[in-house]
Amino acid sequence: MAGVQTAVALREQGFAGTVTLIGAEPHPPYDRPPLSKAVLLGKAEGSAFDVDFAALGVTLELGREVTGVRPGDHELDTADGAVSYDVLVLATGAEPVRLPGADGVPGVHLLRTLDDAERLRPVLAEQRDVVVVGAGWIGAEFATAAREAGCRVTVVEAAERPLAGALPAEIAAPMAAWYADAGAQLRTHARVEHVEPGFVALDDGTRLPAGAVVVGIGARPATGWLAGSGIELGEHREVVADAGLRTSVADVYAVGDCSSFPSARYGERLLVHHWDNALQGPRTVAANIIGETPAVYDPVPYFWSEQFGRFVQYAGHHRAADTTVWRGDPAGAAWSVCWLREGALVAVLAVGKPRDLAQGRKLIEAGTVLDPELLADPARPLKSAAS
Repeated sequence: MAGVQTAVALREQGFAGTVTLIGAEPHPPYDRPPLSKAVLLGKAEGSAFDVDFAALGVTLELGREVTGVRPGDHELDTADGAVSYDVLVLATGAEPVRLPGADGVPGVHLLRTLDDAERLRPVLAEQRDVVVVGAGWIGAEFATAAREAGCRVTVVEAAERPLAGALPAEIAAPMAAWYADAGAQLRTHARVEHVEPGFVALDDGTRLPAGAVVVGIGARPATGWLAGSGIELGEHREVVADAGLRTSVADVYAVGDCSSFPSARYGERLLVHHWDNALQGPRTVAANIIGETPAVYDPVPYFWSEQFGRFVQYAGHHRAADTTVWRGDPAGAAWSVCWLREGALVAVLAVGKPRDLAQGRKLIEAGTVLDPELLADPARPLKSAAS
């Protein structure tokens, strides 16, 4: 998404120079969200972007892995030889964290690429017993698809609740019940001791039958290939970009999952592993490459997840909030949570309440101060709580 949208944005903003898009995968560029839904369930064969690259004058170099970059020479290294550039945009995304000791074990899967999804389709079609390691966003989405396909599903999570790294305990706690409601078993405080063909062994001695194991324990920026380049990396091994998405070296930008950026809105550096970031950031990159109207990147982060029959949306960044306001009963089908900092809305989580999300996102962008008492009434439109 980030690489394709950068190429598209360059053309839309009037860039007339050569644009080359290099990717290690052999497939035409594709969208990732359908991989855990329609593609996985066999309802779609793929999710290629509807972009006419030839008409845009964009050259695709597919199946070509870049192994290094030499900024001083303005060259990339590949197995097929060096590639020179005037301006380079890093859009390598993230790669899934692997389960230690599980590499090479038959039946162990990741879900990040089109090939991953295609390998998993027979697992669902054959309704095998599935063990999902990790109750984060991707684990919940895969468990949802597997239950829809008729598989028996057990989700093991080392933390005490789902989404432990993404949401506060009191917010994520009600989501634990969604698993049982969908017929999936959720085991928390459960650590994988080892995986063998047909079984997952937990550290408490439990052996879970597993016709397939799907690992969803997080992702990290795909930046190992930048070793020795001199491009600054952050604490999560992400490319450190400035407010214009420039890296620490000249003529190199970074966008999407592989990079972090400073947010004046939130007063900290953000590393956002979500689709909307890969959609929005390229417009800033393109504007700064062209240079006529320099742009600053400081979005309200946004993402969504479809799981267990619920549409979950989140906008903002809640870490620095000082007040939490619930709107509705979290045991119900539709509810939301708002986070305030010094009275201003900084984040909103909406479950089955897209209007709260849409209004909240605009209020966050505007830095609007809200009345917590009015906000707590779920019958009132969220925007009516503006004080």
